[in-house]
Amino acid sequence: MNLCPNFFRKFRWIHSCRWLPPPLTHKLHTPIRFTSNQTHHQNQKLVFDFKAYMLEKIAAVNAALDAALPLRHPAKLHEAMRYSLLSGGKRVCPIVCLAACRLVGGEDAAAMPSACALEMIHAMSLIHDDLPCMDDDDLRRGRPSNHKVFGEPAAVLAGYALIASAFEHIATATEGVPAERTLRVIGEVARLIGAEGVVAGQVVDLRSGGGGDDVGLEKLEYIHVHKTAAAVEAAAVAGAVLGGACEEEIGNVRIYARRAGLMFQVVDDVLDVTKSTEELGKTAGKDVATGKATYPKLIGVEKSREVAENLKREAQEQLLGFERGRAAPLMALLDFIAYRDK
Repeated sequence: MNLCPNFFRKFRWIHSCRWLPPPLTHKLHTPIRFTSNQTHHQNQKLVFDFKAYMLEKIAAVNAALDAALPLRHPAKLHEAMRYSLLSGGKRVCPIVCLAACRLVGGEDAAAMPSACALEMIHAMSLIHDDLPCMDDDDLRRGRPSNHKVFGEPAAVLAGYALIASAFEHIATATEGVPAERTLRVIGEVARLIGAEGVVAGQVVDLRSGGGGDDVGLEKLEYIHVHKTAAAVEAAAVAGAVLGGACEEEIGNVRIYARRAGLMFQVVDDVLDVTKSTEELGKTAGKDVATGKATYPKLIGVEKSREVAENLKREAQEQLLGFERGRAAPLMALLDFIAYRDK
């Protein structure tokens, strides 16, 4: 058991079962500052081969996903599910889940079912985002979107099936972990992808539509915190819980994930206006064409990059209390997110 300063509060929490965290808020814990301050951690970097780490974890996650969702009857449904689930991608949420578990002393095996489940949920969200009734995009990860290959009805059903499979996988495949931790993960993930999290962000995003001129920074932040950041938060908290973290550690990981998730989307907004369709593997400039509000549209590309840098610094600060070797993957992930080119 991890004995962090609030151990006895944790003991009371276990017996009272009041484990649900406070609801998501569109307000960051500290305001975004347009500065270039850097943390002292940047002068204490470990030698860490993040590329090798990513390749290793992506390969492990891909193998686990393939095994978790074999081709079954009805074939067309499972082909559609596997088409999006196994189509590559950065696997950010699964890697965050695994890294957060290791951060607090856990093992990959404890978190892998949840890591796979989070990727199933992510695949569902991409399938549904691309539908004509949502973001209406024909290209995803360099190839036709799911509904362009299998048709809209099959794509919708594949998305439903993936989200059901995700929770089934957490519940049935997680081994060597106390049942109350698995139950908490199911609750956390359900809340963060539901009406208080990802779905809420998508609703506000759709309602904003082409009316980007009416969307200010506060509403834009709400959308991104509830969509992208909530998904990363679910991954990080799931990993920390499965690894046996105490409440203080879970709180640090939660804030880290919100900052990292919001930074991911800010960078995405910048890439949308600075990269080509070929470079991105998805339709570039689509947000501009549809009039959607983005960080570059509201504050410009350079200020957007400053926002991303400050979010990265604030995320780094949440990891300073952890053992440096265990924190290295999550530290390096921040650079990967900040400086990626697609």
